[in-house]
Amino acid sequence: MIVVVGDTGLDVVAQHDGPILHGGDVRTKVRFAGGGAGANTAMWLRAEGAETTLVARIGDDAGGRLIRAEMEAAGVRCALAVDPDATTCCVVVLVDNDGQRSLLPDRGANARFCPEDVTEEALEGAQHLHLSGYVLLDATSRPAGLAALAAAKRAGMTTSVDPQSAPLLGDGAQFLEDVRGVDLLMPNAAELAALTGSGDPAAAKALLGTVGEVVVTSGMDGASWVNGDGVVSVPAEPAECIDSTGAGDAFDAGVLAAWLSGSSHVEALRAGVRLGARAVGKVGAQP
Repeated sequence: MIVVVGDTGLDVVAQHDGPILHGGDVRTKVRFAGGGAGANTAMWLRAEGAETTLVARIGDDAGGRLIRAEMEAAGVRCALAVDPDATTCCVVVLVDNDGQRSLLPDRGANARFCPEDVTEEALEGAQHLHLSGYVLLDATSRPAGLAALAAAKRAGMTTSVDPQSAPLLGDGAQFLEDVRGVDLLMPNAAELAALTGSGDPAAAKALLGTVGEVVVTSGMDGASWVNGDGVVSVPAEPAECIDSTGAGDAFDAGVLAAWLSGSSHVEALRAGVRLGARAVGKVGAQP
């Protein structure tokens, strides 16, 4: 069992032709889809056959009920706190002709995620806890992220964290203190640069000791696993990029599902890039 702690919400995905015109109209294709970094990884994990629990907070509204119904229908166990006042998270996702996305997030109930939402029942029987860095990077939900990592340590679980957002990391000092002792850190190249000053996977060696191992995604340059034995890398899989939303979350799921089932580092990386390629080839962040 893998427990994922992180955001869940609704994505409004708008694929627009040409640049956004301030004060003007741009033709778009608009779709509603499940989203949130935590929920995305949980859904991809379940698609890989992993028993998965999502720990998150939703609003007491139609959006929250839809999210719960869709995730449970997919086989994800939902340990979702219901906020009586805040709305369920909603993110407007603007996707351009190159498949690159810009996000306009309203974290809603996710911003009120609290330590009491991380229950012993949610972690019972699990071997691993994966935490979305967005939880740590918002001051209001940070205590819940720290509580989740502490609870996992007490339970003897292994842990992983995806930093999620280079711009929100600042100088990285607080984040690195928060993730001290985590088994696996999973940054992309931009997040690695925010934490070390360089996006080169070899720079992740500077993080060893703070965390056990590091997996770095480098876009079209593939992905690397960094530990005390050195750096091993795999190339990216060819893919047409229709929508890059959630590609990193899918990659995380592929790596974790393979690694925790006993696969080698190279095999785990290949599973990650395979799911990442699947994710960018479709609209929306979930399988």
